[in-house]
Amino acid sequence: MLTGDMITRASLDSGLSAKLIFIVDTADPLRKVYDFLSDDYEKWIGHPLGSIPAPDENGNATESGTYGEYFLGPFLDALKQIGVVPELVDNYQSYVSGKFTPAIKTFIEKKDEVKEIIERVSGRELDDDWFPFNPAGSDGSMDGVIVTGCEWPIISWRDSLGVEGESDLSVTGVFHGKLPWRLDWPAKWFWLGVTCEAFGKDHGASGGSYDTGKELVGLLDYDAPHPLTYEWIQVKGMGPMSSSTGITIGPVETLKLIPPEIMRFVIAKAKVGRHIDFDTGGALFEAADEYERSHSWLISEEFGDDMSKRQRVAMETQLGAMRLSQVERNADASDSIGGVSFKHLSMLAQIKSDDDDIWKSLQLSKHLSGEPSDALKNRLNRMRYWISSEHFPVDAKIRLQSKLSDAAIQNISMESKEYLEKLSEVLSNCNWDVDSIRDCICDLAKERGIGLRNAFVMLYWIFLDQHHGPKMANLLVELESDYVIGMILEAISQIS
Repeated sequence: MLTGDMITRASLDSGLSAKLIFIVDTADPLRKVYDFLSDDYEKWIGHPLGSIPAPDENGNATESGTYGEYFLGPFLDALKQIGVVPELVDNYQSYVSGKFTPAIKTFIEKKDEVKEIIERVSGRELDDDWFPFNPAGSDGSMDGVIVTGCEWPIISWRDSLGVEGESDLSVTGVFHGKLPWRLDWPAKWFWLGVTCEAFGKDHGASGGSYDTGKELVGLLDYDAPHPLTYEWIQVKGMGPMSSSTGITIGPVETLKLIPPEIMRFVIAKAKVGRHIDFDTGGALFEAADEYERSHSWLISEEFGDDMSKRQRVAMETQLGAMRLSQVERNADASDSIGGVSFKHLSMLAQIKSDDDDIWKSLQLSKHLSGEPSDALKNRLNRMRYWISSEHFPVDAKIRLQSKLSDAAIQNISMESKEYLEKLSEVLSNCNWDVDSIRDCICDLAKERGIGLRNAFVMLYWIFLDQHHGPKMANLLVELESDYVIGMILEAISQIS
């Protein structure tokens, strides 16, 4: 959806006429009773999704809306959050209103040519009784319905119940059935006037549905749309996102974690033909910080005559990615900047439960001037949700210690005792700000001949019970000095 939206925006920005169409495949049949549905849905297998009732929270059929509408609603809400507002086409209603009828007539009249194209291009053999239209039977299901004859516009059939009947495709307002997928797709191109379509690499594979579609649409005297084949989005460490395998995170869940402009940026800066490793863990820190850095770089740089071609292309590419990342088309990117790194915000969100305390802290550290922006407020809300979710990276969690752990005692050497004793003294008398705290830790380590890394690792063990964490001075300045010095004194008393 974002790929299509960005092509549309770029076309409009270039002065072209363009619109983004999203086809809701509500004419597709219910294929099975899924785990979240009650057994009542057994009777609707094979029925189009636009004709069966929506389930309630227990999977029981309701009288409020259709199955297709039920699942479409949250998706459209998510699209709206990321600034994608397509023109919707309901495929079920398109069949009912007769939009597909001219294509159906042509494909039936040229059945032999259609069959030859599919078999030759796809490399698979079709059954002798194959027909380029799937009628709906007496009970509304398309499963097991066999075409027994055709005298246009009348199609004769026999369904799985043994009932024989006819469908008059000249009659609108009734769902008579649908085209098989490999015919349905080019028929959409034809009647909608599609000139460019982005699709996954499975459809773009040799012999796939695009290869057959571009020949089949020629039978309708229409040129196939320009193809834009995109790679998968992969969940890092788990493989490609796939609803069929359960390896997926839905758009609603995603937008609870990620600001919409960051989600758009992940797509905008990637080459369409390369897969994206979507990591809901630590890589989100990197993506968000790259977004902020890109904005800072772009507003500080200017196109100069002395720029190399490579530099100019890189800057134009980054400018384009930032422009297409905004929720509102052509909005000022400055309005979406939080001004605080995700790592720093995640640290504050874990040690401060009150939002006002976070704003005060950011004001003191000069990250924030005045009141927080809406962008920053939204980021904090999503940050709190991310931290409480299963997606937050374990190594980014902050667990402040109330007493020295056994692991910390084992990882602090006797040689460190003198350093810690002196550190407790200098911290007791230093200004409680980031620079002063960092200088105390670093200057004393150099003076005592302790490696800086060793000094910080020792402090991580004392305060977090682990060997790594956020910038130590940034963490300590947010804590009460009495607590900090008290933990160091306890560590000194435990060293033997």
